[in-house]
Amino acid sequence: MCTLARRASLLMLGDSCLARLRTSRLAACPSLVGSVTSAAAPLLFHLLLSPPRSAHINMASGDDDDPIIEEIDVYLAKSLADKLYLLQYPVRPATMTYDDVSHLAAKIKPKQQRVELEMAINTMSPNYCRSKGEQIALNVDGTTYDETNTYSAKMMDKQTFSSIQATTNTSRYAAAVFRKGELHVTPLTGILQMRPSFSYLDKADSKTREREAANEGGDSSQDEAEEEAKAITVRFARPESEQARQRRIQSYEFLQKKQAEEPWVHLHYHGVKDSRSEHERQYLFCQSVDASENSELVKTPKEYLAMLMPPLEEEKVVKPVGPSNVLSMAQLRTLPLGDQVKTLMKNVKVMPFANLMGLLASGTDSTAALRCIQQVALLVQGNWVVKSDVLYPKNTCSPHSGVPAEVLCRGRDFVMWRFTLERSVMRKEITAIIKLPPEDVKEFLEHVAAPRVNRGWEFLLPTDVDFIKKHPDIAHRQHMLWLGIQSKLEKVFNFSKEDFLPKNSPQPDPVHVTGEQRLKTAHERAQANQASLQKDLDGKRTGSRVHIKQEPVSDREDEPMDTSSPSSSSIPNGSVNGYPSATSPTFDHTNGNGGSPSTSALELQDFVLKTFRKHFVVTLNEFKRLFNLHLASMPVGRNVFHSISDHMLQDAILHSHCKQIMVPFPAQSSAAPDEQKVFGLWETGEEFDKHRRLLYDLFTKNYKVRRNIVQARLNQEFGDVCKADVDRLLNECCSSHAGMWYLKGTIQS
Repeated sequence: MCTLARRASLLMLGDSCLARLRTSRLAACPSLVGSVTSAAAPLLFHLLLSPPRSAHINMASGDDDDPIIEEIDVYLAKSLADKLYLLQYPVRPATMTYDDVSHLAAKIKPKQQRVELEMAINTMSPNYCRSKGEQIALNVDGTTYDETNTYSAKMMDKQTFSSIQATTNTSRYAAAVFRKGELHVTPLTGILQMRPSFSYLDKADSKTREREAANEGGDSSQDEAEEEAKAITVRFARPESEQARQRRIQSYEFLQKKQAEEPWVHLHYHGVKDSRSEHERQYLFCQSVDASENSELVKTPKEYLAMLMPPLEEEKVVKPVGPSNVLSMAQLRTLPLGDQVKTLMKNVKVMPFANLMGLLASGTDSTAALRCIQQVALLVQGNWVVKSDVLYPKNTCSPHSGVPAEVLCRGRDFVMWRFTLERSVMRKEITAIIKLPPEDVKEFLEHVAAPRVNRGWEFLLPTDVDFIKKHPDIAHRQHMLWLGIQSKLEKVFNFSKEDFLPKNSPQPDPVHVTGEQRLKTAHERAQANQASLQKDLDGKRTGSRVHIKQEPVSDREDEPMDTSSPSSSSIPNGSVNGYPSATSPTFDHTNGNGGSPSTSALELQDFVLKTFRKHFVVTLNEFKRLFNLHLASMPVGRNVFHSISDHMLQDAILHSHCKQIMVPFPAQSSAAPDEQKVFGLWETGEEFDKHRRLLYDLFTKNYKVRRNIVQARLNQEFGDVCKADVDRLLNECCSSHAGMWYLKGTIQS
């Protein structure tokens, strides 16, 4: 019996749905037997085959009630045999075709069987979001019009479909048309699945990076761009071995390069109802009905039976069009379980066991998978990391530096061992110990870690605590393996495990001691050791150096600064704990202290003016440091400053033509209170004062600014300002870091 859909259309035939065979006069190739699928809707028929009339086959008596009712002649059309492709649209239902959609462009790479189609989008549809379309076009093309723009209409008015191969072997598939009792089949060259391409998103990302790079480049002056001279290591490439050449040819980068070398062939698209399409469809019919021209379908009885029942042979797996180490999931599952696990781990490098089971075929025994994975991987933080000798087999070398595989394995094992101790490692520490080229060290880290700001390289995956709890025996066995690896690494690299253990010992909280407490303690100590102190004072008065110790930050703003020595045996400037002794030349026996208030004020004001004319912008913390250095540099016995508080220092600064700049530090800033008090020189009598005031005003709105913002504001206020003036302003008042400018002393470490 024969059920047949009488309709001329593009058909795909396979051999997976054969229901039964019946004898007839028809001679045909068994590979064409099976299901027939139309591009518009699925059609199913059972094609009846038989040997030629000359063959005599005895029919069983049971077949008399199932007679043959129709015979169909099959012809093999060859006109389009090497040009016919079947395009599938898996993301679109069969009832929604693209026949009525305007096709803007089409191109193909014949060797790679890659096809791209550009189709128009109906921007007038009520389902089209115009604002989103305009936003996408703006992100992709920017605001300027260019011939290379993806969307010339300033909105996303088209989409691109890109193909992937649905199968690598099309020898069993053909397209067929049925007309006037004849079936004409044409072998397919390729079966391609067309899916939407999102390459425009890559273009939008590249535009964004270009704009950011332009902004960064425009913010830095020539002075910023200058870098310290660095020594360059010159390397000479060694002759490439045949083994290295084979690896390079099979690499993914080489494949991508070869694919990019094949040029696109631009095509003209013709619609379904176009006259050219109608003309081309005629080539789907066999041009000659002579049997001699269709010898492929005429077989002797022996050949026909051999085709019906071919000898048992192992089916040869067709290698994919790609690198030799790349397999599809369907091809991967034809391998033994051990090879599947090894291939997956070699490509993924690190993964949890649950993910591995998800990639294997359903029903795979987890115990067997665990046995296999322990042969090719090691447990790191509950996740499996491929062994080094799997990635770097014996008698191979590094593709970057030519280092032998044995040395690479030791270096990579050290990296993995470090990750068994902690979540993050520093690349410099790794390189200093294993002493391998930076390219190889970076490759080791990229396999299992990702770079993090201020944290070095962090392990890619979170610790799989569930696996460790579920399989404690495996975790213990892996721990013992790592102990053995550790002992070998310690001998090779000459280190100890304790060198890398995190130092978590708690630090004692700092004790804040007020000036009064320190003064009281010093007096008690001086009274107890008065004789020895006096003797030491007489011997060292003329040769002692001033040692200034920075006081902890006090909550009391008017608390005096301590300018005393930390040692009772070293008395600065003839004073004890900041107060002049009775033998000090500046001691005032009437008032109990040395030096006149007017002298102290004048000295302090003079120091403030000199400091700010040199530095222009100073934080309170930095000013106190400079002031202490000034005290230490004064001659012995000439100290006129006594009990100087922070409040007195700030008053002196504000009365010396300076003002405080209210810099808006971020909420998470780690700057101390004294570091957040910023003072700037306000008036010097020069014309340049107005430039500094404008700069201070900018820093009251943000604690960091870009150079182009400063220059734009100067040009707006004072006309064209030359580059030299901008450089002078920024160098006098600011410091640069990562393309941004900060007031001096405000860069966060």
